[in-house]
Order: sequence, then C-alpha cells, then structure tokens
Amino acid sequence: MRKILGLLPLILFFSCNSSSEGEVIMNSIDNKWNKKSEQKFNLEISDPQNPKNIIFVVRNNNDYPYSNVRFIVNFTDIQSKKKQTDTLNYVLAKPNGEWLGTGFGDTKETLFQYKLNYKFPAKGKYEIGLTQAMRNDVLPGIEDIGVKIETAKP
Repeated sequence: MRKILGLLPLILFFSCNSSSEGEVIMNSIDNKWNKKSEQKFNLEISDPQNPKNIIFVVRNNNDYPYSNVRFIVNFTDIQSKKKQTDTLNYVLAKPNGEWLGTGFGDTKETLFQYKLNYKFPAKGKYEIGLTQAMRNDVLPGIEDIGVKIETAKP
C-alpha cells in the first residue's frame, strides 16, 4: 500500500506536466498595455516540414472595457528579414457581456487562431510582435498575452 501511495505523487506530477501539444510563450501585461508597447515573441522552428498552428492567448479580467480586441501583428522571418503585417479583430465577449474565455474568477483565457496549417519556409528564427490597436493609449484589463505554436494535425 505504501508503494502505491509513494507512486501517486509521481503519477500526478507527470500527468499535470504533460501539457497539450504545443509550446506557449506568455508575456505579462499587468493590466496596462500601452499602445506603443509591442509584445515580442521569439520562435525557433526546427521542423519546418510539419505545418504549424499559430494561436494567440489572451488573459483578460473584468477591468477590460470592450467586447473585442484588435491587434497589429508583425510576423518576421529573422533570416530573410521578410516581414508580414496583419490587423486582426477578435471577439472576447458575447453581446450580453459574458466573457467567452475559460477560467475561474475574474480572469478569463481565450485562444484565437492566427495561422492554421502554416508551413514555415525554413528552419530558423522568427519573431511575432503584437501591438494593441484599441482606442485607449493604455488599455486596462489585459493581464497576459501569449503565442501558442502547435504542430497541425493532418
């Protein structure tokens, strides 16, 4: 019986640490995202032959004043210096004001698809820069912003 109880913490440790496939890089915004503050995420792609899904992760709280969020995204291939810029709009709340994300308490986490089945042109370093494009110079209520890279399923 003691052997089983001794194994239980080890099993729980490995089951809790085996995250769903994909690497998540998070930056803390701390409830005040300045319009001039670009959040940068550096990616190292080692297997460009496998298509990837690029997903944005937003953690917001009840201080966030809008039902949507707009981003300006700068996606840069560091080797070739090729840069692609996109302006995106994502919905964070239902029309009745209820947040769409998951989580307990005031903080909700929402995932937004950016590029699906994206085939990186080559092995190497890439950078994603996110700037908020809302009306506020300093945007309240965003706690963290992140990028999740996962191998696309065939």
